[in-house]
Amino acid sequence: MAHTLAASVAPSAELPELDNEAIHQARIELAACFQLAAQHGLEEGICNHFSALLPGSDTLFLVNPYGLAFAEVTASSLLICHVDGQVLAGQGQPEATAFYIHARLHRQQPRIRAAFHTHMPHATALSMLQGEPLRWAGQTALKFLGRTAVDPHYNGLALDNTEGDRIAKAIGTADIVFLKNHGVLVCGASVAEAWDDLYYLERAAQVQLLAMSTGEPLQLIPGEIAQRTAAQMRLGDADSARAHLASGLRRLRAAGNPFER
Repeated sequence: MAHTLAASVAPSAELPELDNEAIHQARIELAACFQLAAQHGLEEGICNHFSALLPGSDTLFLVNPYGLAFAEVTASSLLICHVDGQVLAGQGQPEATAFYIHARLHRQQPRIRAAFHTHMPHATALSMLQGEPLRWAGQTALKFLGRTAVDPHYNGLALDNTEGDRIAKAIGTADIVFLKNHGVLVCGASVAEAWDDLYYLERAAQVQLLAMSTGEPLQLIPGEIAQRTAAQMRLGDADSARAHLASGLRRLRAAGNPFER
């Protein structure tokens, strides 16, 4: 059972500018990521949550309201919350763990413009293994070499600031944190980069688990080659991420998906 946050709504006179073209585009892009994640089976019921800081702000963020499956999220259904707990725009409330994870993360690490938390099956399965989750045996995994962290302390649901602060500290300068016995949190400098990493992280986890299921030892990539390949893959990564998300937007529109509503 999920918990909802007892968030307050600020008086309209105190609201900053919350409706402009940049914010509208951010809503569309984030809603598209929910729809694409649902298509790829990366959701879990009405749980899990994505957030993105509003353009030009370090304290206001978009997040999905409690009660909607990813496939139900549209641009207009997203909430705008303040990191202190106020719901400034939208109908409903964030799920409490969504608030405590994302608000504290954005407050502690403003470099993180988008944060996607899922229990997607293959990456979550790796979080349940002892030791390092990703093994550097597949090319796709090398996209994440030197970019992952592990939060080893599972303490139950994140229902207070201390849990969110611990997760924010655990991620450090990384972009992906494996939450042991829990799931993953993928962070990016943009919505597009967070989506790109989320998608490829699950693919890397899937093929690693498939290889491990044979019972044969993994053929690890030598360190020097792994480092060189990882650097090659990071060149132009932001541009590639934007192209990846743009492709998803085109496919959603072609299918008549109402994510922009």
